[in-house]
Amino acid sequence: MSEENNSKNFIELEIDKDLAEGVYDHVCTRFPPEPNGYLHIGHAKSIILNYGLAKEYNGQFHMRFDDTNPTKEKEEFVDSIKADIQWLGADWGDHLYFASNYFDRMYEVAVELIKKGMAYVSDLSAEEMREYRGDFNTPGKDDPNRNRSIEENLQMFTDMKDGKYEDGSHTLRAKIDMASPNINMRDPIIYRVAHMTHHNTGDKWCIYPMYDFAHPLEDAFEGITHSICTLEFEDHRPLYDWVVKAAGFKNPPRQIEFAKMYLTNVVTGKRYIKKLVEEGIVDGWDDPRLVSIAALRRRGFTPSSIRKFVELSGVSKANSSSDYAMLEYCIREDLKTSRPRVMAVLDPVKLVIDNYPSDDVEWLDAPNNLENPELGSRQVPFGKELYIDRDDFMIEPPKKYFRLFPGNEVRLMNAYFVTCTSYETDDNGNVTCIHCTYDPATKGGDSPDGRKVKGTIHWVAAKTALTAEVRLYENIVDEEKGVYNEDGSLNLNPNSLTVLKNCLVEPSLSDAKAYDSFQFVRQGFFCVDSKDSKEGALVFNRIVSLKSSFKLPDKQ
Repeated sequence: MSEENNSKNFIELEIDKDLAEGVYDHVCTRFPPEPNGYLHIGHAKSIILNYGLAKEYNGQFHMRFDDTNPTKEKEEFVDSIKADIQWLGADWGDHLYFASNYFDRMYEVAVELIKKGMAYVSDLSAEEMREYRGDFNTPGKDDPNRNRSIEENLQMFTDMKDGKYEDGSHTLRAKIDMASPNINMRDPIIYRVAHMTHHNTGDKWCIYPMYDFAHPLEDAFEGITHSICTLEFEDHRPLYDWVVKAAGFKNPPRQIEFAKMYLTNVVTGKRYIKKLVEEGIVDGWDDPRLVSIAALRRRGFTPSSIRKFVELSGVSKANSSSDYAMLEYCIREDLKTSRPRVMAVLDPVKLVIDNYPSDDVEWLDAPNNLENPELGSRQVPFGKELYIDRDDFMIEPPKKYFRLFPGNEVRLMNAYFVTCTSYETDDNGNVTCIHCTYDPATKGGDSPDGRKVKGTIHWVAAKTALTAEVRLYENIVDEEKGVYNEDGSLNLNPNSLTVLKNCLVEPSLSDAKAYDSFQFVRQGFFCVDSKDSKEGALVFNRIVSLKSSFKLPDKQ
């Protein structure tokens, strides 16, 4: 096998084989979400995979909403899914489709199946249907209606369409094999009665096709060559193939399954997220503690970081889990040389330089990113009164504490050496003000006499600092106790969100817009919140901390 083939995943090898053997002369893939919730990180893998295959083979990529279940679907979800896919960089061009636009054609296929004696109307209840279906150890029993005449089936199916039956009273079933070892092939339901208003077709229909019938037809109608889906559909593949063959397609799509993306210690189930949203535990499907694509975007993740994560996770047939820490690694790698490093004080305490000229505002040069000189530098204001982080001062420090304490000298980042001379406290002993003197000869952070300091701390000038809200996020579930409780409920982490109200940031952030991201020196990477941040009232989400113990495996 060539080195090129060694680098390809199993799906690419299958496509290569199909093209070489003339099964298809082109490649056309699709992403077919159901608009019943927001997409999550697992869907990102499917989007990136399907779009990537279309690009790799100079083919087409289709975006299609599998909107066959009006009970759970909303325009809100349609809009969010389109926005997510475009943000990830998958371009469907003119190929945006809805399953509901094919309802007339699907109905015609169902009528043809009845005429061929390959489908029949059943009036079994849901409970009776389960009983007749059997299980893995027991073959199914024939539906009493299995041998209705074609004429009677046609009339009853017409009556279903015309609204003459109540919800759940009648179904259309494919006539396949009630003794099949694959339960999906035991005369599956292909249409059901449901008097529901559809987000796209309104009240035109009161019968709706089942997913396993609609999906293969949609693929075939659109000329999809390779229907890439996840492993849980492997047992559905015989039904997929049966439908497109029974419908008469001469060169039907081929279904290929791959392993889902599982992420450790996160919540991806729509049912759970919906409950979190409805109970107000999170502030929407895009709450930054979630791993919906909208939430990751709002938190500050980038499309390139998610694409890198998908690439590192790989494409295989074997189920496995990826560590959330690897996703954090990808965003750190993406941001560390591409974003400016600015000063932000999250827990401020005042610092006064007693020997500094009281009215002066001095502008100092600060590099935007020491690892990437191309980002240039900016001017930051400096003055007599500053704010530093409370953690950067201690009255009685432990050994190896190199920041500020009485009598100690430190470097103020990009500014001067200062020495602590005294401090003030309130009645409870909390430090309220730190007094220092500075050495004017150390401008820029270096001493002409060669003396060294071991500590460097960041700061903001009191006169020009901007007030901001900063949100610190942890996992929404308690990782130590596990995602789920014994009763199936979520094991929520009570410390998943910490809101810091009176943080101070340097004035260079005054023009920061939604989704702009920065490295706050020594604090982590932060993004302007797209929902709550306003002009004059900045809100920042912590994307990720600066350091992690995560290491890529050697094979990477």
